[in-house]
Amino acid sequence: MWVTFGVIVAAFALYAWETVAIEVTSLGVLCVLMIFFYIFPVAGSGPAGEVKNVLSAEVLLSGFSNPALITVLALLVIGQGMVRTGVLDVAAHFVLKCCGGASWLSILAVLLTATLVSGFLNNIPVVVIFIPIMQALADRFDMPPSKLMMPLSFAAILGGMTTLIGSGSNLLVNSALISIDQKPFNFFDFTVPGLVLAAVGLVYLLGVAPLLLPRREGMAESLVSGKTGGKQYIAQVTVGAQSHLVDKKAVGGIFPALGNMTLRMVQREEEAILPPFEDYQARPGDVLVVAATRQEIQNVLAREGAGLYPDLEGAAAGAVRLTAGHRAENEAEVADDAQLDDDGMPWHGGERVLAETMIPPASRFIGQTLPQVGFRFKTHCIVLGVQRRSRMIRSQLTEIRLQAGDVLLVQGRPDDVQALRTNQDVLLIEWSAAELPAHHHAKRAATVLIAVVIAAATGLVPIVMAGLTGAAAMVGLGVLNIRQAFRAVDTKILTMIPAALAMGAALHITGGAHYAANSVMGMFEGAGPWAVLSVFFITLVMLTNVISSQALAVLFTPIAVDLAISINAPIEAFAVAVVFAANCSFASPIGYQTNLMVMGPGHYRFGDFARAGIPLILLIWLVFSLFMPWYYGL
Repeated sequence: MWVTFGVIVAAFALYAWETVAIEVTSLGVLCVLMIFFYIFPVAGSGPAGEVKNVLSAEVLLSGFSNPALITVLALLVIGQGMVRTGVLDVAAHFVLKCCGGASWLSILAVLLTATLVSGFLNNIPVVVIFIPIMQALADRFDMPPSKLMMPLSFAAILGGMTTLIGSGSNLLVNSALISIDQKPFNFFDFTVPGLVLAAVGLVYLLGVAPLLLPRREGMAESLVSGKTGGKQYIAQVTVGAQSHLVDKKAVGGIFPALGNMTLRMVQREEEAILPPFEDYQARPGDVLVVAATRQEIQNVLAREGAGLYPDLEGAAAGAVRLTAGHRAENEAEVADDAQLDDDGMPWHGGERVLAETMIPPASRFIGQTLPQVGFRFKTHCIVLGVQRRSRMIRSQLTEIRLQAGDVLLVQGRPDDVQALRTNQDVLLIEWSAAELPAHHHAKRAATVLIAVVIAAATGLVPIVMAGLTGAAAMVGLGVLNIRQAFRAVDTKILTMIPAALAMGAALHITGGAHYAANSVMGMFEGAGPWAVLSVFFITLVMLTNVISSQALAVLFTPIAVDLAISINAPIEAFAVAVVFAANCSFASPIGYQTNLMVMGPGHYRFGDFARAGIPLILLIWLVFSLFMPWYYGL
């Protein structure tokens, strides 16, 4: 039992610190448990009465065939089909049109839609779909994305509390109940209390959270926020062999040779040189990304002649193309710059624009560097920077292995940037209000999802059958091909859930769950069931913001059952407490993947989640402590 506790604590620490890949930690836990219980077997009775090791390798590895794992993976495939066909895009834009143009009404409609959809679809594809919609609302109403992206993730998490298939942790709690011979949940068993908590949470997300969240700009906005005194433009220019900038050095982190033009970034082949420019020395061929007013850039270019010109394919030396920032209000000025006065520097067509793109969980780019994926060749866009969890990485772009949630700052022709909308490997964040075209398989995808929900909700077939059949139907009907379906499978989930199930089995069989429940009871001896339930819930909530919600769901379900039995309370109430607690990953980005996904688009820092998440946790805890004892008759 104590060795099992030690393995669980070590696994939690590695999951939280992320010093080792989650997949490696999960497989390592399985290996340690298998080897230990092979050397020190736990004797028990088999089906025929024979003595056997009840924690054998077969038992510990059985999580890979667990129905809950298969259901979660199947729902990811179904969600990928919904993303690819654009079904929810059409529905979301319909909702926005119905709102007329009122800012907070539109935001409420998006949050409410995301909450409702998350009750029947995995949260990850829901957030992937709604990130660009939230970005469009932020642009339309001139709001920073940091005010909206975190509420989107939280709304999806709240929606996952309302049905059995709302999140993977719900299914894992249900599976854990079955494994210890307890009554499993039906599809809508905890929908009523889930809706109560979700409704309170939505009020907070709409009215309070935006006041607590910071105003923070993204990379594209920060590049155009240079000196005052006129609108700032971004110019991508190349240092020519005859330029006076050749061999000039930066002084005190700035580059005085540019005069009033502010150097923001240097692109040297595939390398991005970011500020501070302490050791930078200009070389011929360096591409400078500068910010300055139109007049200042025009004056400098007039003096430089052919010595300073942008790196444009097919452009003659001396031809200049300047681009305003990606903000819509600057577009008219860019158009005005198409014809300059007689200053000897004519302008040509083919302007460039800046945009931000995110690497979605199913991208083929994950784990590869930009040269390996051939980003510039495939998209005709140049990556100027990579942002990971709101931090601009300061290593060479060629050395960065992309991860899900990374934000790429790209520059390219307008047509090439718009073409990123149809690229399945990147998600265009900065986009116009134009609707994305619906795929011709959209009706098939929607039919499959509705059929899966109806079959699971009515109990016509078990959830695992409905989910797996739905995933197979997505492939069989041509909505997804095999490669696209397998791209939707998250390796972290594929390895973490079996590891969590193995730790849960060891915890239950070695008596660890019973020991933990008795220890909790000793701390609250004489307290009423409602007090024990309330403290148990908030304890799990604190843990789920540090460790994976899936691991918490599996490990603490046996403890919840033993605790309920020991105080003669309804088992369902404590099992539902585990479900809700596992879905309260609001105070940190670690516990839930959707939080990691919005860190880049929202430009958040780690502490921002605590700022907005802790008050929400306290509010949920208060409502839970008041409503649940009444609802379950404690």
